[in-house]
Amino acid sequence: MAELRDGFDLFTFKFKLLDKFVINEFYPTFVFGVMVFTVLLVAGDLLFDIADLLIQSRVPFNVVVRLFLYRLPGVVVLTLPMAALLATILSFGKMATQSELTALKASGISFYRILRPIVLASIIVGGSALLFNETIVPLTDKAADNIMRYEVARQKPSLLKEQMFLREEKNGELSRVIYIGKLYPSEGNMNNVLIQEFEGGEIARIMTAKSGEWKEGEWWLHNGQVFSVKDDGLVEPLFGFERQQLALPLSPSQVVESLQNPKKMGAFELYNYIKLMKIQGTDVESLWVLLHLRLAVPWASVVLALVGASVGAGTKRSGSGMGIGVSIILVFSYYVFMSFCRSLGQGGYIPPLAAAWIPNIMFLSCGVFMVKKANR
Repeated sequence: MAELRDGFDLFTFKFKLLDKFVINEFYPTFVFGVMVFTVLLVAGDLLFDIADLLIQSRVPFNVVVRLFLYRLPGVVVLTLPMAALLATILSFGKMATQSELTALKASGISFYRILRPIVLASIIVGGSALLFNETIVPLTDKAADNIMRYEVARQKPSLLKEQMFLREEKNGELSRVIYIGKLYPSEGNMNNVLIQEFEGGEIARIMTAKSGEWKEGEWWLHNGQVFSVKDDGLVEPLFGFERQQLALPLSPSQVVESLQNPKKMGAFELYNYIKLMKIQGTDVESLWVLLHLRLAVPWASVVLALVGASVGAGTKRSGSGMGIGVSIILVFSYYVFMSFCRSLGQGGYIPPLAAAWIPNIMFLSCGVFMVKKANR
C-alpha cells in the first residue's frame, strides 16, 4: 500500500510539474502579447486623438494623461483574446522547435494533457475579461466621457437635460415621437413638450404643452393644444387643455437612461436598457445581438488559445515576428467573421444568439479538429 501511495504521489508530482512548466512558458508571452497588441491598438486610434487634443485643442497635459488612463482598460480587454492566441502560438512553437513536445509525447503524455493548463488559463482570462467589461470598463468609459464633456468641451455639469427625443414604434412602424425641451429628472418636471403621432408612416396629430410633471407614477401635461394634420399637410387645431395625462410608462430617471449609449453599457445595464426600449415599442433585435456579443466575445480567449496551441505545435521554426503575424491574421479572420454574423443578426436574418456565438462555435470546432490532429 505504501508503495502504491508513493507511486501515486510521484505520478501526481510529475503532472503538477508539467502544469507549472507549460504555464511558465505561457504567461510571459501572454503579458508580452497584451503589451504588443495594446500598443498597436493605442497607436492606431487613441494616440492620434490624444495628440490632437494636445496640439490642436491645447488641452492641459494632466487632463490628457487622465483621459488616456481611463480609455486604457477598454483597450486592454480587447487585447486579451489576441494575447492568448499569440502566447499559445509562441509557447507551443518554442516547445515544438526544441523537441519538448516530442519528448513529452514519447513519455506517454498526450497533447490533450499538455493542453489542459492552457485551457484553464484561457478560461480565467475569458472570465476576467467578462468581469472587467461589467465592472471597470463601463466606469472608466463614463469617466473619460465626463472629461471630454466637462474639461475638454467646457460644458457645465447640470441637473438639467435638454433637447431630448423619445421614439416609439408599433408593429415595426414609427408611432410617436416625443420631444422634451427641458427635463429635470430629480424634480420630475419638464418644459416645452412636443408630441407627434403617426399613422401608417404619416404624421396624423401634434400635441404641444408648456410643461409636464411626474406625479403618483404618471405623467401629466399642462397648458397645451392638440392639432390634426390633414393629408394635404394642413394643420388644424382640435382643442386645448389645461391638464392631460401623457401615456408614457417611463419615470424621469428611465427617460434619461433610455437616451444612454448602449455601446458603452455592461451586459446587465444593457439588459435593463432593452427592457426600456421594449416598453417604447422599439425594435430591439440589434440590441439583443449587442448583448449576446458582450457575453460571447470574452470567451474568444479559450477558442483562440486552442487554435493557437495547435498552430504552434505544428510549427518547426517560430519566432516572435512570425507569431505576431499569424496571430494578426487569425484575429482578423475571427473579427471579420464575427462582424459578418453580427450584421446578419442585426438585419434579422439569423437569431441574435446565433449571431453572437456562431464565430466561437466555428473557431472552436476548428480548434478541436486541430488539437486532435496534433495529438496523433
